[in-house]
Order: sequence, then C-alpha cells, then structure tokens
Amino acid sequence: MANKTTLLLGTRKGLVVYEKEDNDWQHQQTHFLGIPVSIAYADERNGTWWACLDHGHWGCKLHRSTDRGKNWEEISAPTYPDGLTIKDDVPAATKYIWALQHGGHDKPNRLWLGTVPGGLFLSEDNGDSFQLIESLWNHPSRAAHWFGGGFDHPGVHSVVVDPQNSDHIFVGISVAGVFESMDAGKTWHARNKGLRADYLPDPNVAVGHDPHLLVTCPSQPAVMWQQNHCGIFVSQDAAKSWSDVTQKGGPANFGFTIAVAEDDPNKAWVIPGISDEIRTAVGNSLCVCRTDDGGKTWKDFRAGLPQESCYDIVYRHALDVDKNQLCFGTTCGNVFLSEDSGESWICLNHFLPMVYSVLFCE
Repeated sequence: MANKTTLLLGTRKGLVVYEKEDNDWQHQQTHFLGIPVSIAYADERNGTWWACLDHGHWGCKLHRSTDRGKNWEEISAPTYPDGLTIKDDVPAATKYIWALQHGGHDKPNRLWLGTVPGGLFLSEDNGDSFQLIESLWNHPSRAAHWFGGGFDHPGVHSVVVDPQNSDHIFVGISVAGVFESMDAGKTWHARNKGLRADYLPDPNVAVGHDPHLLVTCPSQPAVMWQQNHCGIFVSQDAAKSWSDVTQKGGPANFGFTIAVAEDDPNKAWVIPGISDEIRTAVGNSLCVCRTDDGGKTWKDFRAGLPQESCYDIVYRHALDVDKNQLCFGTTCGNVFLSEDSGESWICLNHFLPMVYSVLFCE
C-alpha cells in the first residue's frame, strides 16, 4: 500500500494543508486563517476532516468537512451539563479540545473527544451531538487526585481505541494517568502500575501521573507506549503494567510526543526536550530518537535538523508516522519530513506559526 499524500497541520494561525505531487510536498491551502487549531483530524473511515478551534474570544468551536476542505460546517462543540463543577464550586465548561478519535470501523458514527477540564465526550451520530461520559467524570479519584499541568485543570489528550474491540478504550489524562474501559466508557480502571510521579511525595501513587501522550501499535494493540513527564514507558500487556525504557544518560528522556510503527511494536520515536520548565531542544540541538528493540537501546538522528541555536520543541500531537515516512512540527513553526524512518530529514517550512498537530491522511 502506498504512502499517504496529504498532511494536515493544526497551527496557532490556522489549518495548513500540504499535498505530495510528483514526489514533492507543496502547500495547498490554509483554512481558518488567524485562528488557533488545537487539533486537525481526518477520519479514515469516511474521509471527513475535522478542525477543533480555540478562539481567544469565542472559545472552542468544532468544524467538519466532507469534501477535503472545500466546504466547512460548524457543529456544536461539546458542553458540560448545567450545574456541574470541577471542584470548589468552579463551573465545568469546555476550555480546550485536546483529542479527537474515531470509535472503530464497526461503529461508523462513533467519535470520542477529549477536553480540558478533564471530560471525555462520546458521539454516536458522527458529531451531531456529544454526551459527557459521566462515569469517568465521576471516578472516585478525580476530585482529590486529578490536577492541571500545563493547563489550570486536567485534560484528556489521548484516546486509544483497541482495533480488535471498539468498546475497549484507553484515555491519557494530564494530570491523572491512564484509564481503561472495557465497555465503551461505562466503567473505568486506572492503569498506572510501574509509572512514577517524581513530582509527588509518593511517586508510586495509583492516580496522579502525567502521561504526555499515549499510543498503541495498531498491529499488536497490547503493546502500548507513552511519553511521560518522568520519562518513556512501554507496556506489553495492554497497560496492566508499565516499564521505564528511558535512555540512561542520553537525550531520549523528557518530551511530549511519541509515535510507534504500525507493523512493529518494538519501533518507536520520541523528540526530546530539556524539561517542562525549559521547553527547548536538548543542548540547543534538535534530534529525533528511535528504538528498534522495545526501548532497550535508543539512537538519535540529526541529519537535516538544526544543530545549534535551536529552541524548538514538539508538542503532543505534532508528530505522525506513516510507514517509513514521519513528519513533525515545532513550537517555532518549523516542519520537518523524513522518508527513511527518521534517519534523515528535510524541511517543508521554516515560517509556519506554532504547530499543535500533524497528521498524514489520504
């Protein structure tokens, strides 16, 4: 099967579309110019494009297109029930849309959507309406053990749907951890065994962890990876336990994004930064780290990437992989592409706004 030839980039100033023609990637169009796009998403089941907008004045907006951006339809963004509070009488309201994921090929109209302040929403009608998953919102751990990291309140940034069972889902929450449901969100269990929360008095708490991004291997979904605030972790048993595979003494440590190969659960990529407090490239030198053996060893690749005076870092959703090609965008508006599994890179653009999300699609 051929590589995908369209790139959707959610940026601080719009949805930027690149397409590959005659073996060359070219900028095609920009939608929602001037408006932050927190997530740009393409539903592989039906080709629908989605744009999650973060208006500074008007708040969160949600748009979809069934004709590759020729026309856009605004639909109602998910809302919290009246009277619901986060805690301490703070009203619950949608502050940011942080995740969008289709609900499985056997559920053609199901969509999952994650938000700040920590709510997961479900649509069974392709986004025409959304309902808060109150079972997760009312989880006994939320009030006392969920808290904000980069945002004032917790956020659901990752939704992973088991490709072998669409009712089996995982969510990643900053800051709370990984939660699993086997029944399409009716019940939930924390899955944080083996993780560390070094910023808490007890780093081995059941809830209070900060996964920065959670992904699974599509061909072997029991193998899951996460880039965590406290390192890089892998699970071989569908998140029942996690192992720390952070590179000792090397750059593959702190970061926000992670990707795993579709056909090889042992091959994964991260793009490191110094720390949460110092969000710049390690040593002012941008690199991409890859493991081919499940995290036992890591290699860092730098060909084509800036190696001095570099302040770039890559956010959670701003890296994607499609077979041998990868693409990522940075906080400084640089977009890089590799066609050899990350070993060398070319620059598609140096002058984009801050990049929030990157996605290959047909």
